[in-house]
Amino acid sequence: MNRHKSLWLVGATALVLSLTSPVAAARSASDPARQTLPAGDGWASEGTGTSGGAKAVASRVFTVTTWEEFRAALAVPGTEPRIVKVRGTLNATAAGCSAFEAPGYDFGRYLADYDPAVWGLDTVVSGPQEDLRAASAQAQGKAIKAYVPANTTVVGVGKGAGIVGGSVQIQGVDNVVIRNLTVESPLDCFPQWDPTDGATGAWNSEYDSMVVYGSTHVWIDHNTFTDGAHPDSSLPSYYGEVYQQHDGELDIVRGADLVTASWNVFADHDKTLMIGNSDSAGATDRGKLRVTLHHNLFKNVIERAPRVRFGQVDAYNNHFVVPASGYAYSLGVGQESQLVAEKNAFTVPAGVGVGTILKKWKDAPVTTAGNLVNGRPVDLLAVHNAEFPDEILRDGAGWTPTLRTRVDDPRAVPGVVDHRAGAGRLC
Repeated sequence: MNRHKSLWLVGATALVLSLTSPVAAARSASDPARQTLPAGDGWASEGTGTSGGAKAVASRVFTVTTWEEFRAALAVPGTEPRIVKVRGTLNATAAGCSAFEAPGYDFGRYLADYDPAVWGLDTVVSGPQEDLRAASAQAQGKAIKAYVPANTTVVGVGKGAGIVGGSVQIQGVDNVVIRNLTVESPLDCFPQWDPTDGATGAWNSEYDSMVVYGSTHVWIDHNTFTDGAHPDSSLPSYYGEVYQQHDGELDIVRGADLVTASWNVFADHDKTLMIGNSDSAGATDRGKLRVTLHHNLFKNVIERAPRVRFGQVDAYNNHFVVPASGYAYSLGVGQESQLVAEKNAFTVPAGVGVGTILKKWKDAPVTTAGNLVNGRPVDLLAVHNAEFPDEILRDGAGWTPTLRTRVDDPRAVPGVVDHRAGAGRLC
């Protein structure tokens, strides 16, 4: 090949690349699976930022339509970037609870053995049926947990993608993105009866919809968390107590750090979002649990929206729609927490005291500024302290958030968040 032809080919190639690369870049920017957390968008943007699997090569892009395919895609070896696209609804418990039952387990027998009239309320249950219940629960846990590796994006395709009955575990890894999924709370098939829990005993369940455990740089965006077909109102009662089969919707615990949860819907649930799971976990949690919550809709949730321990948590531009009955609180101030709650909107029905929006679990400072209740400015801290003089909260979390990209006037928050948050609404 002569020199002139070689130069012509090099020039032509450069021209093609210069013409096509903006198009490729535009396609990448518009593909939710390839989008990365914007710079400055909450704590997950700190340091290296959060990109998940945005740079995955074609061989590490998986499209799944079943729970088994989903877990298999996550289990492919290697920490190179990967993208897992979820198409349709993945059902982790399609075979039903009986598929997890240990041989010999009999719920009727369990109820008879541990009836408070027989067992009493002073001793934790034990014996063959409790052992078989625990074995059954272990089998369910093994089947419904999916572990997301580092450098991964999990994204729903279109408007109908989601997970039923599964528990998404982000454990001990870095750089994860979860987007555009409707996640229905897993139903614990084998709750444990604890006669010593409270004055009359209680049923306790396992399995959160999503858990961030000891992980860093996690972006949870445009998802919908719901109890779906099994709200608490549909659950039966035994021994006079609700047979509780739900745990949390999202837990961020055990040294997790640098998390941004944006534009999600948390709906119709009791214990919803917990940041830090123990007052005694200072050795692992102190200086961590830095979380940003913005533009999320908390609709008809009873409590923990969120409950905070230890972490510097920035909660701004969220819309809280408080239920008319059963409401406990929204923002829980716990052990060594440093919660900043600013420019949020609260829709509170008549008969619910505004002071209950805040809940003091332990003495810790909190910043509340620019919040609206039913469209009007309210000093949440002052109202709480006036209504609950025995639970005085201290003003001033001791830090000022800087990692914010978009801050809306709180008057606009209900309209903006209600119409744009949740699965199926990616811009």
